[in-house]
Amino acid sequence: MTPPGNLPKIGRCTFIMRLLLVTAPLTQLNTPYPATAFLTGLLRQRGLSVVQADPGLAWVLRLLSPESLERITYVLKQGDPAIRRQPAVRHFLANADGIIRRAGPVLSFLQNRDLSLAHRIAGRGYLVEGPSFANMGPEGEKEQYLDWAFGQLGVVDRARYLATLFLEDVVAAIQTGIDPAFGFSRYGESLAHSATLLDPFLAELDERDRWTTHLLAEITRELVAQHAPQVIGISVPFPGNVLGALRLAQTVRELEPGIKIVWGGGFVSTELRRMSDSRLFAYVDALVYDEGEMPLAGLLDYFAAPTRSEPPAQTRMLVDGVVTDLRPAPGRAAALAPATPTYDGLALADYLAMIDMANPMHRLWTDTRWNKLVVARGCYWKKCAFCDVTLPYIAHYQPNSAEILVDQIEHLIGETGQRGFHFVDEAAPPAALRTLAQEIFRRGVQISWWANIRFEKAFDHDMCQLLARSGCIAVTGGIEAAHNRLLRLMNKGVTLAQAARVTKAFADSGVRVHAYLIYGFPSETVQETIDSLEYVRQLFVAGCLDSAFWHRFALTVHSPIARHPERFGIRIHAKEPAPFAQNEIGFDDATGVDHARLGPGLKKAVYNYMLGLGLEQDVRVWFAGRVPKTKVEPTFIRSCLSRSS
Repeated sequence: MTPPGNLPKIGRCTFIMRLLLVTAPLTQLNTPYPATAFLTGLLRQRGLSVVQADPGLAWVLRLLSPESLERITYVLKQGDPAIRRQPAVRHFLANADGIIRRAGPVLSFLQNRDLSLAHRIAGRGYLVEGPSFANMGPEGEKEQYLDWAFGQLGVVDRARYLATLFLEDVVAAIQTGIDPAFGFSRYGESLAHSATLLDPFLAELDERDRWTTHLLAEITRELVAQHAPQVIGISVPFPGNVLGALRLAQTVRELEPGIKIVWGGGFVSTELRRMSDSRLFAYVDALVYDEGEMPLAGLLDYFAAPTRSEPPAQTRMLVDGVVTDLRPAPGRAAALAPATPTYDGLALADYLAMIDMANPMHRLWTDTRWNKLVVARGCYWKKCAFCDVTLPYIAHYQPNSAEILVDQIEHLIGETGQRGFHFVDEAAPPAALRTLAQEIFRRGVQISWWANIRFEKAFDHDMCQLLARSGCIAVTGGIEAAHNRLLRLMNKGVTLAQAARVTKAFADSGVRVHAYLIYGFPSETVQETIDSLEYVRQLFVAGCLDSAFWHRFALTVHSPIARHPERFGIRIHAKEPAPFAQNEIGFDDATGVDHARLGPGLKKAVYNYMLGLGLEQDVRVWFAGRVPKTKVEPTFIRSCLSRSS
């Protein structure tokens, strides 16, 4: 099927080279990360020879196979006695036979291949239950908790939740006894947080005798043998993908040194914009920034005939031993064609539908496979002081037309047979969502979808009803500091009253709502933090929110705050430019608040609120030390909802 859309030319490769696109391990296991699907679809429309694969999914499935688990059992038994005494390893070794027998059927169940197993799993007599199950609801009330969360008829969902806990126990044993860098949706993430130097990664690459790294190398060799690529493009979206990207590159370099390796993605475009360490280019031939279509197409020409082609813009390469930035000067990016993704080449039936929290909204991130699209590239607001709004992939806003979006929706339904869509925008613009909903109605397309938005006043009751009827099942958005003074300071363009009315309008329309929250914003006081939690509590009580999560504020180098710290009452720590990654930067806040002390209480409170617990308690009960009483009126949110504007 030919993807839809009239596509302006971005240049066609003169010299056709075989390109393999992969996402570096690890990301979520329920659905493919969208970067390779977008790039594969668009580059194929340009006549390029492109295939894609997800080595991360293949790695996890092979790691949890019976043969691999038997090897893991052997390695753990031969390991350090002190490690064998750790709870996760002790449980695994004591129950290894039962775990190995059940792992295959559990994976098949989570892939929706054998739902009949749900009844045995939900009955609590089938799985080997380990340490992860200890956190399943209040002590002594675990069955009541499961009944509350899933009811008497939610057998499949209950079983998914229990099966996820079972696999988390296995992964905990692997982390403890074999590879501390491994995790279900991240790999070596602790190395990449504020990783200004490449050295920790290079040291980790020397650890090659682990069973986990052996399997990843095996999968990499198989991909090279299957596709015989001349160029491999590796998407590195998050810090938890950097080590995986390096391991893939390490194996490819040793196997076929002539294969060109290119990195791109969110981590590269954000944290490697000033990268100057030439040692990285032992593993990478080029870095591409921001939108990857044009530089990738140009690189294929350049790699095929370097004497007849110029190095493309938006790239960084090693030229005569010097790290050379070949990106253009900042400016308005050229209009890009709407990218119609394709999932051809990805094993869609192998992804795992997992539930790691008994919260209907939260499960969207880990359960169900979603087709991914964007309503608009970039952000239409791009004013938030804490955001990386100076970066082109956020600053350059370009909406898609409703007609093209629904063309893409119909194409993906035909390709995948699935009608669930996640719009992965920075913030989906209200006007575009309205016209999208109207076009969905006009064509009679039946889908379910969710998206990230700003809680702005355009989303009134009628608008939310329209979106819900078009298939919207959930929205996520930032309430951030949940305090009006701080919202004004961060230039969010939203007030608490407005956020309350918008979230309630969605909730009353049957749309689930998740809120992103920030604590520790510059100049934030303890009193403001406590008041923010009280506002959030009232939002849950009023039925405005289904779920939420508190993030600790991080000052990033590309944000307006970093450019004008004096406006926010902070002093940035002076540091030399980082040779490898640079994103988060340290600062001193004149308030001197110990936000680390408050974080656990905030997270504990919201976790309980999501489960419907503790909503009538004083917010101070969630904190270990003394905190001030809230100054918020107990009817504040209720009063906001009673007003029409």
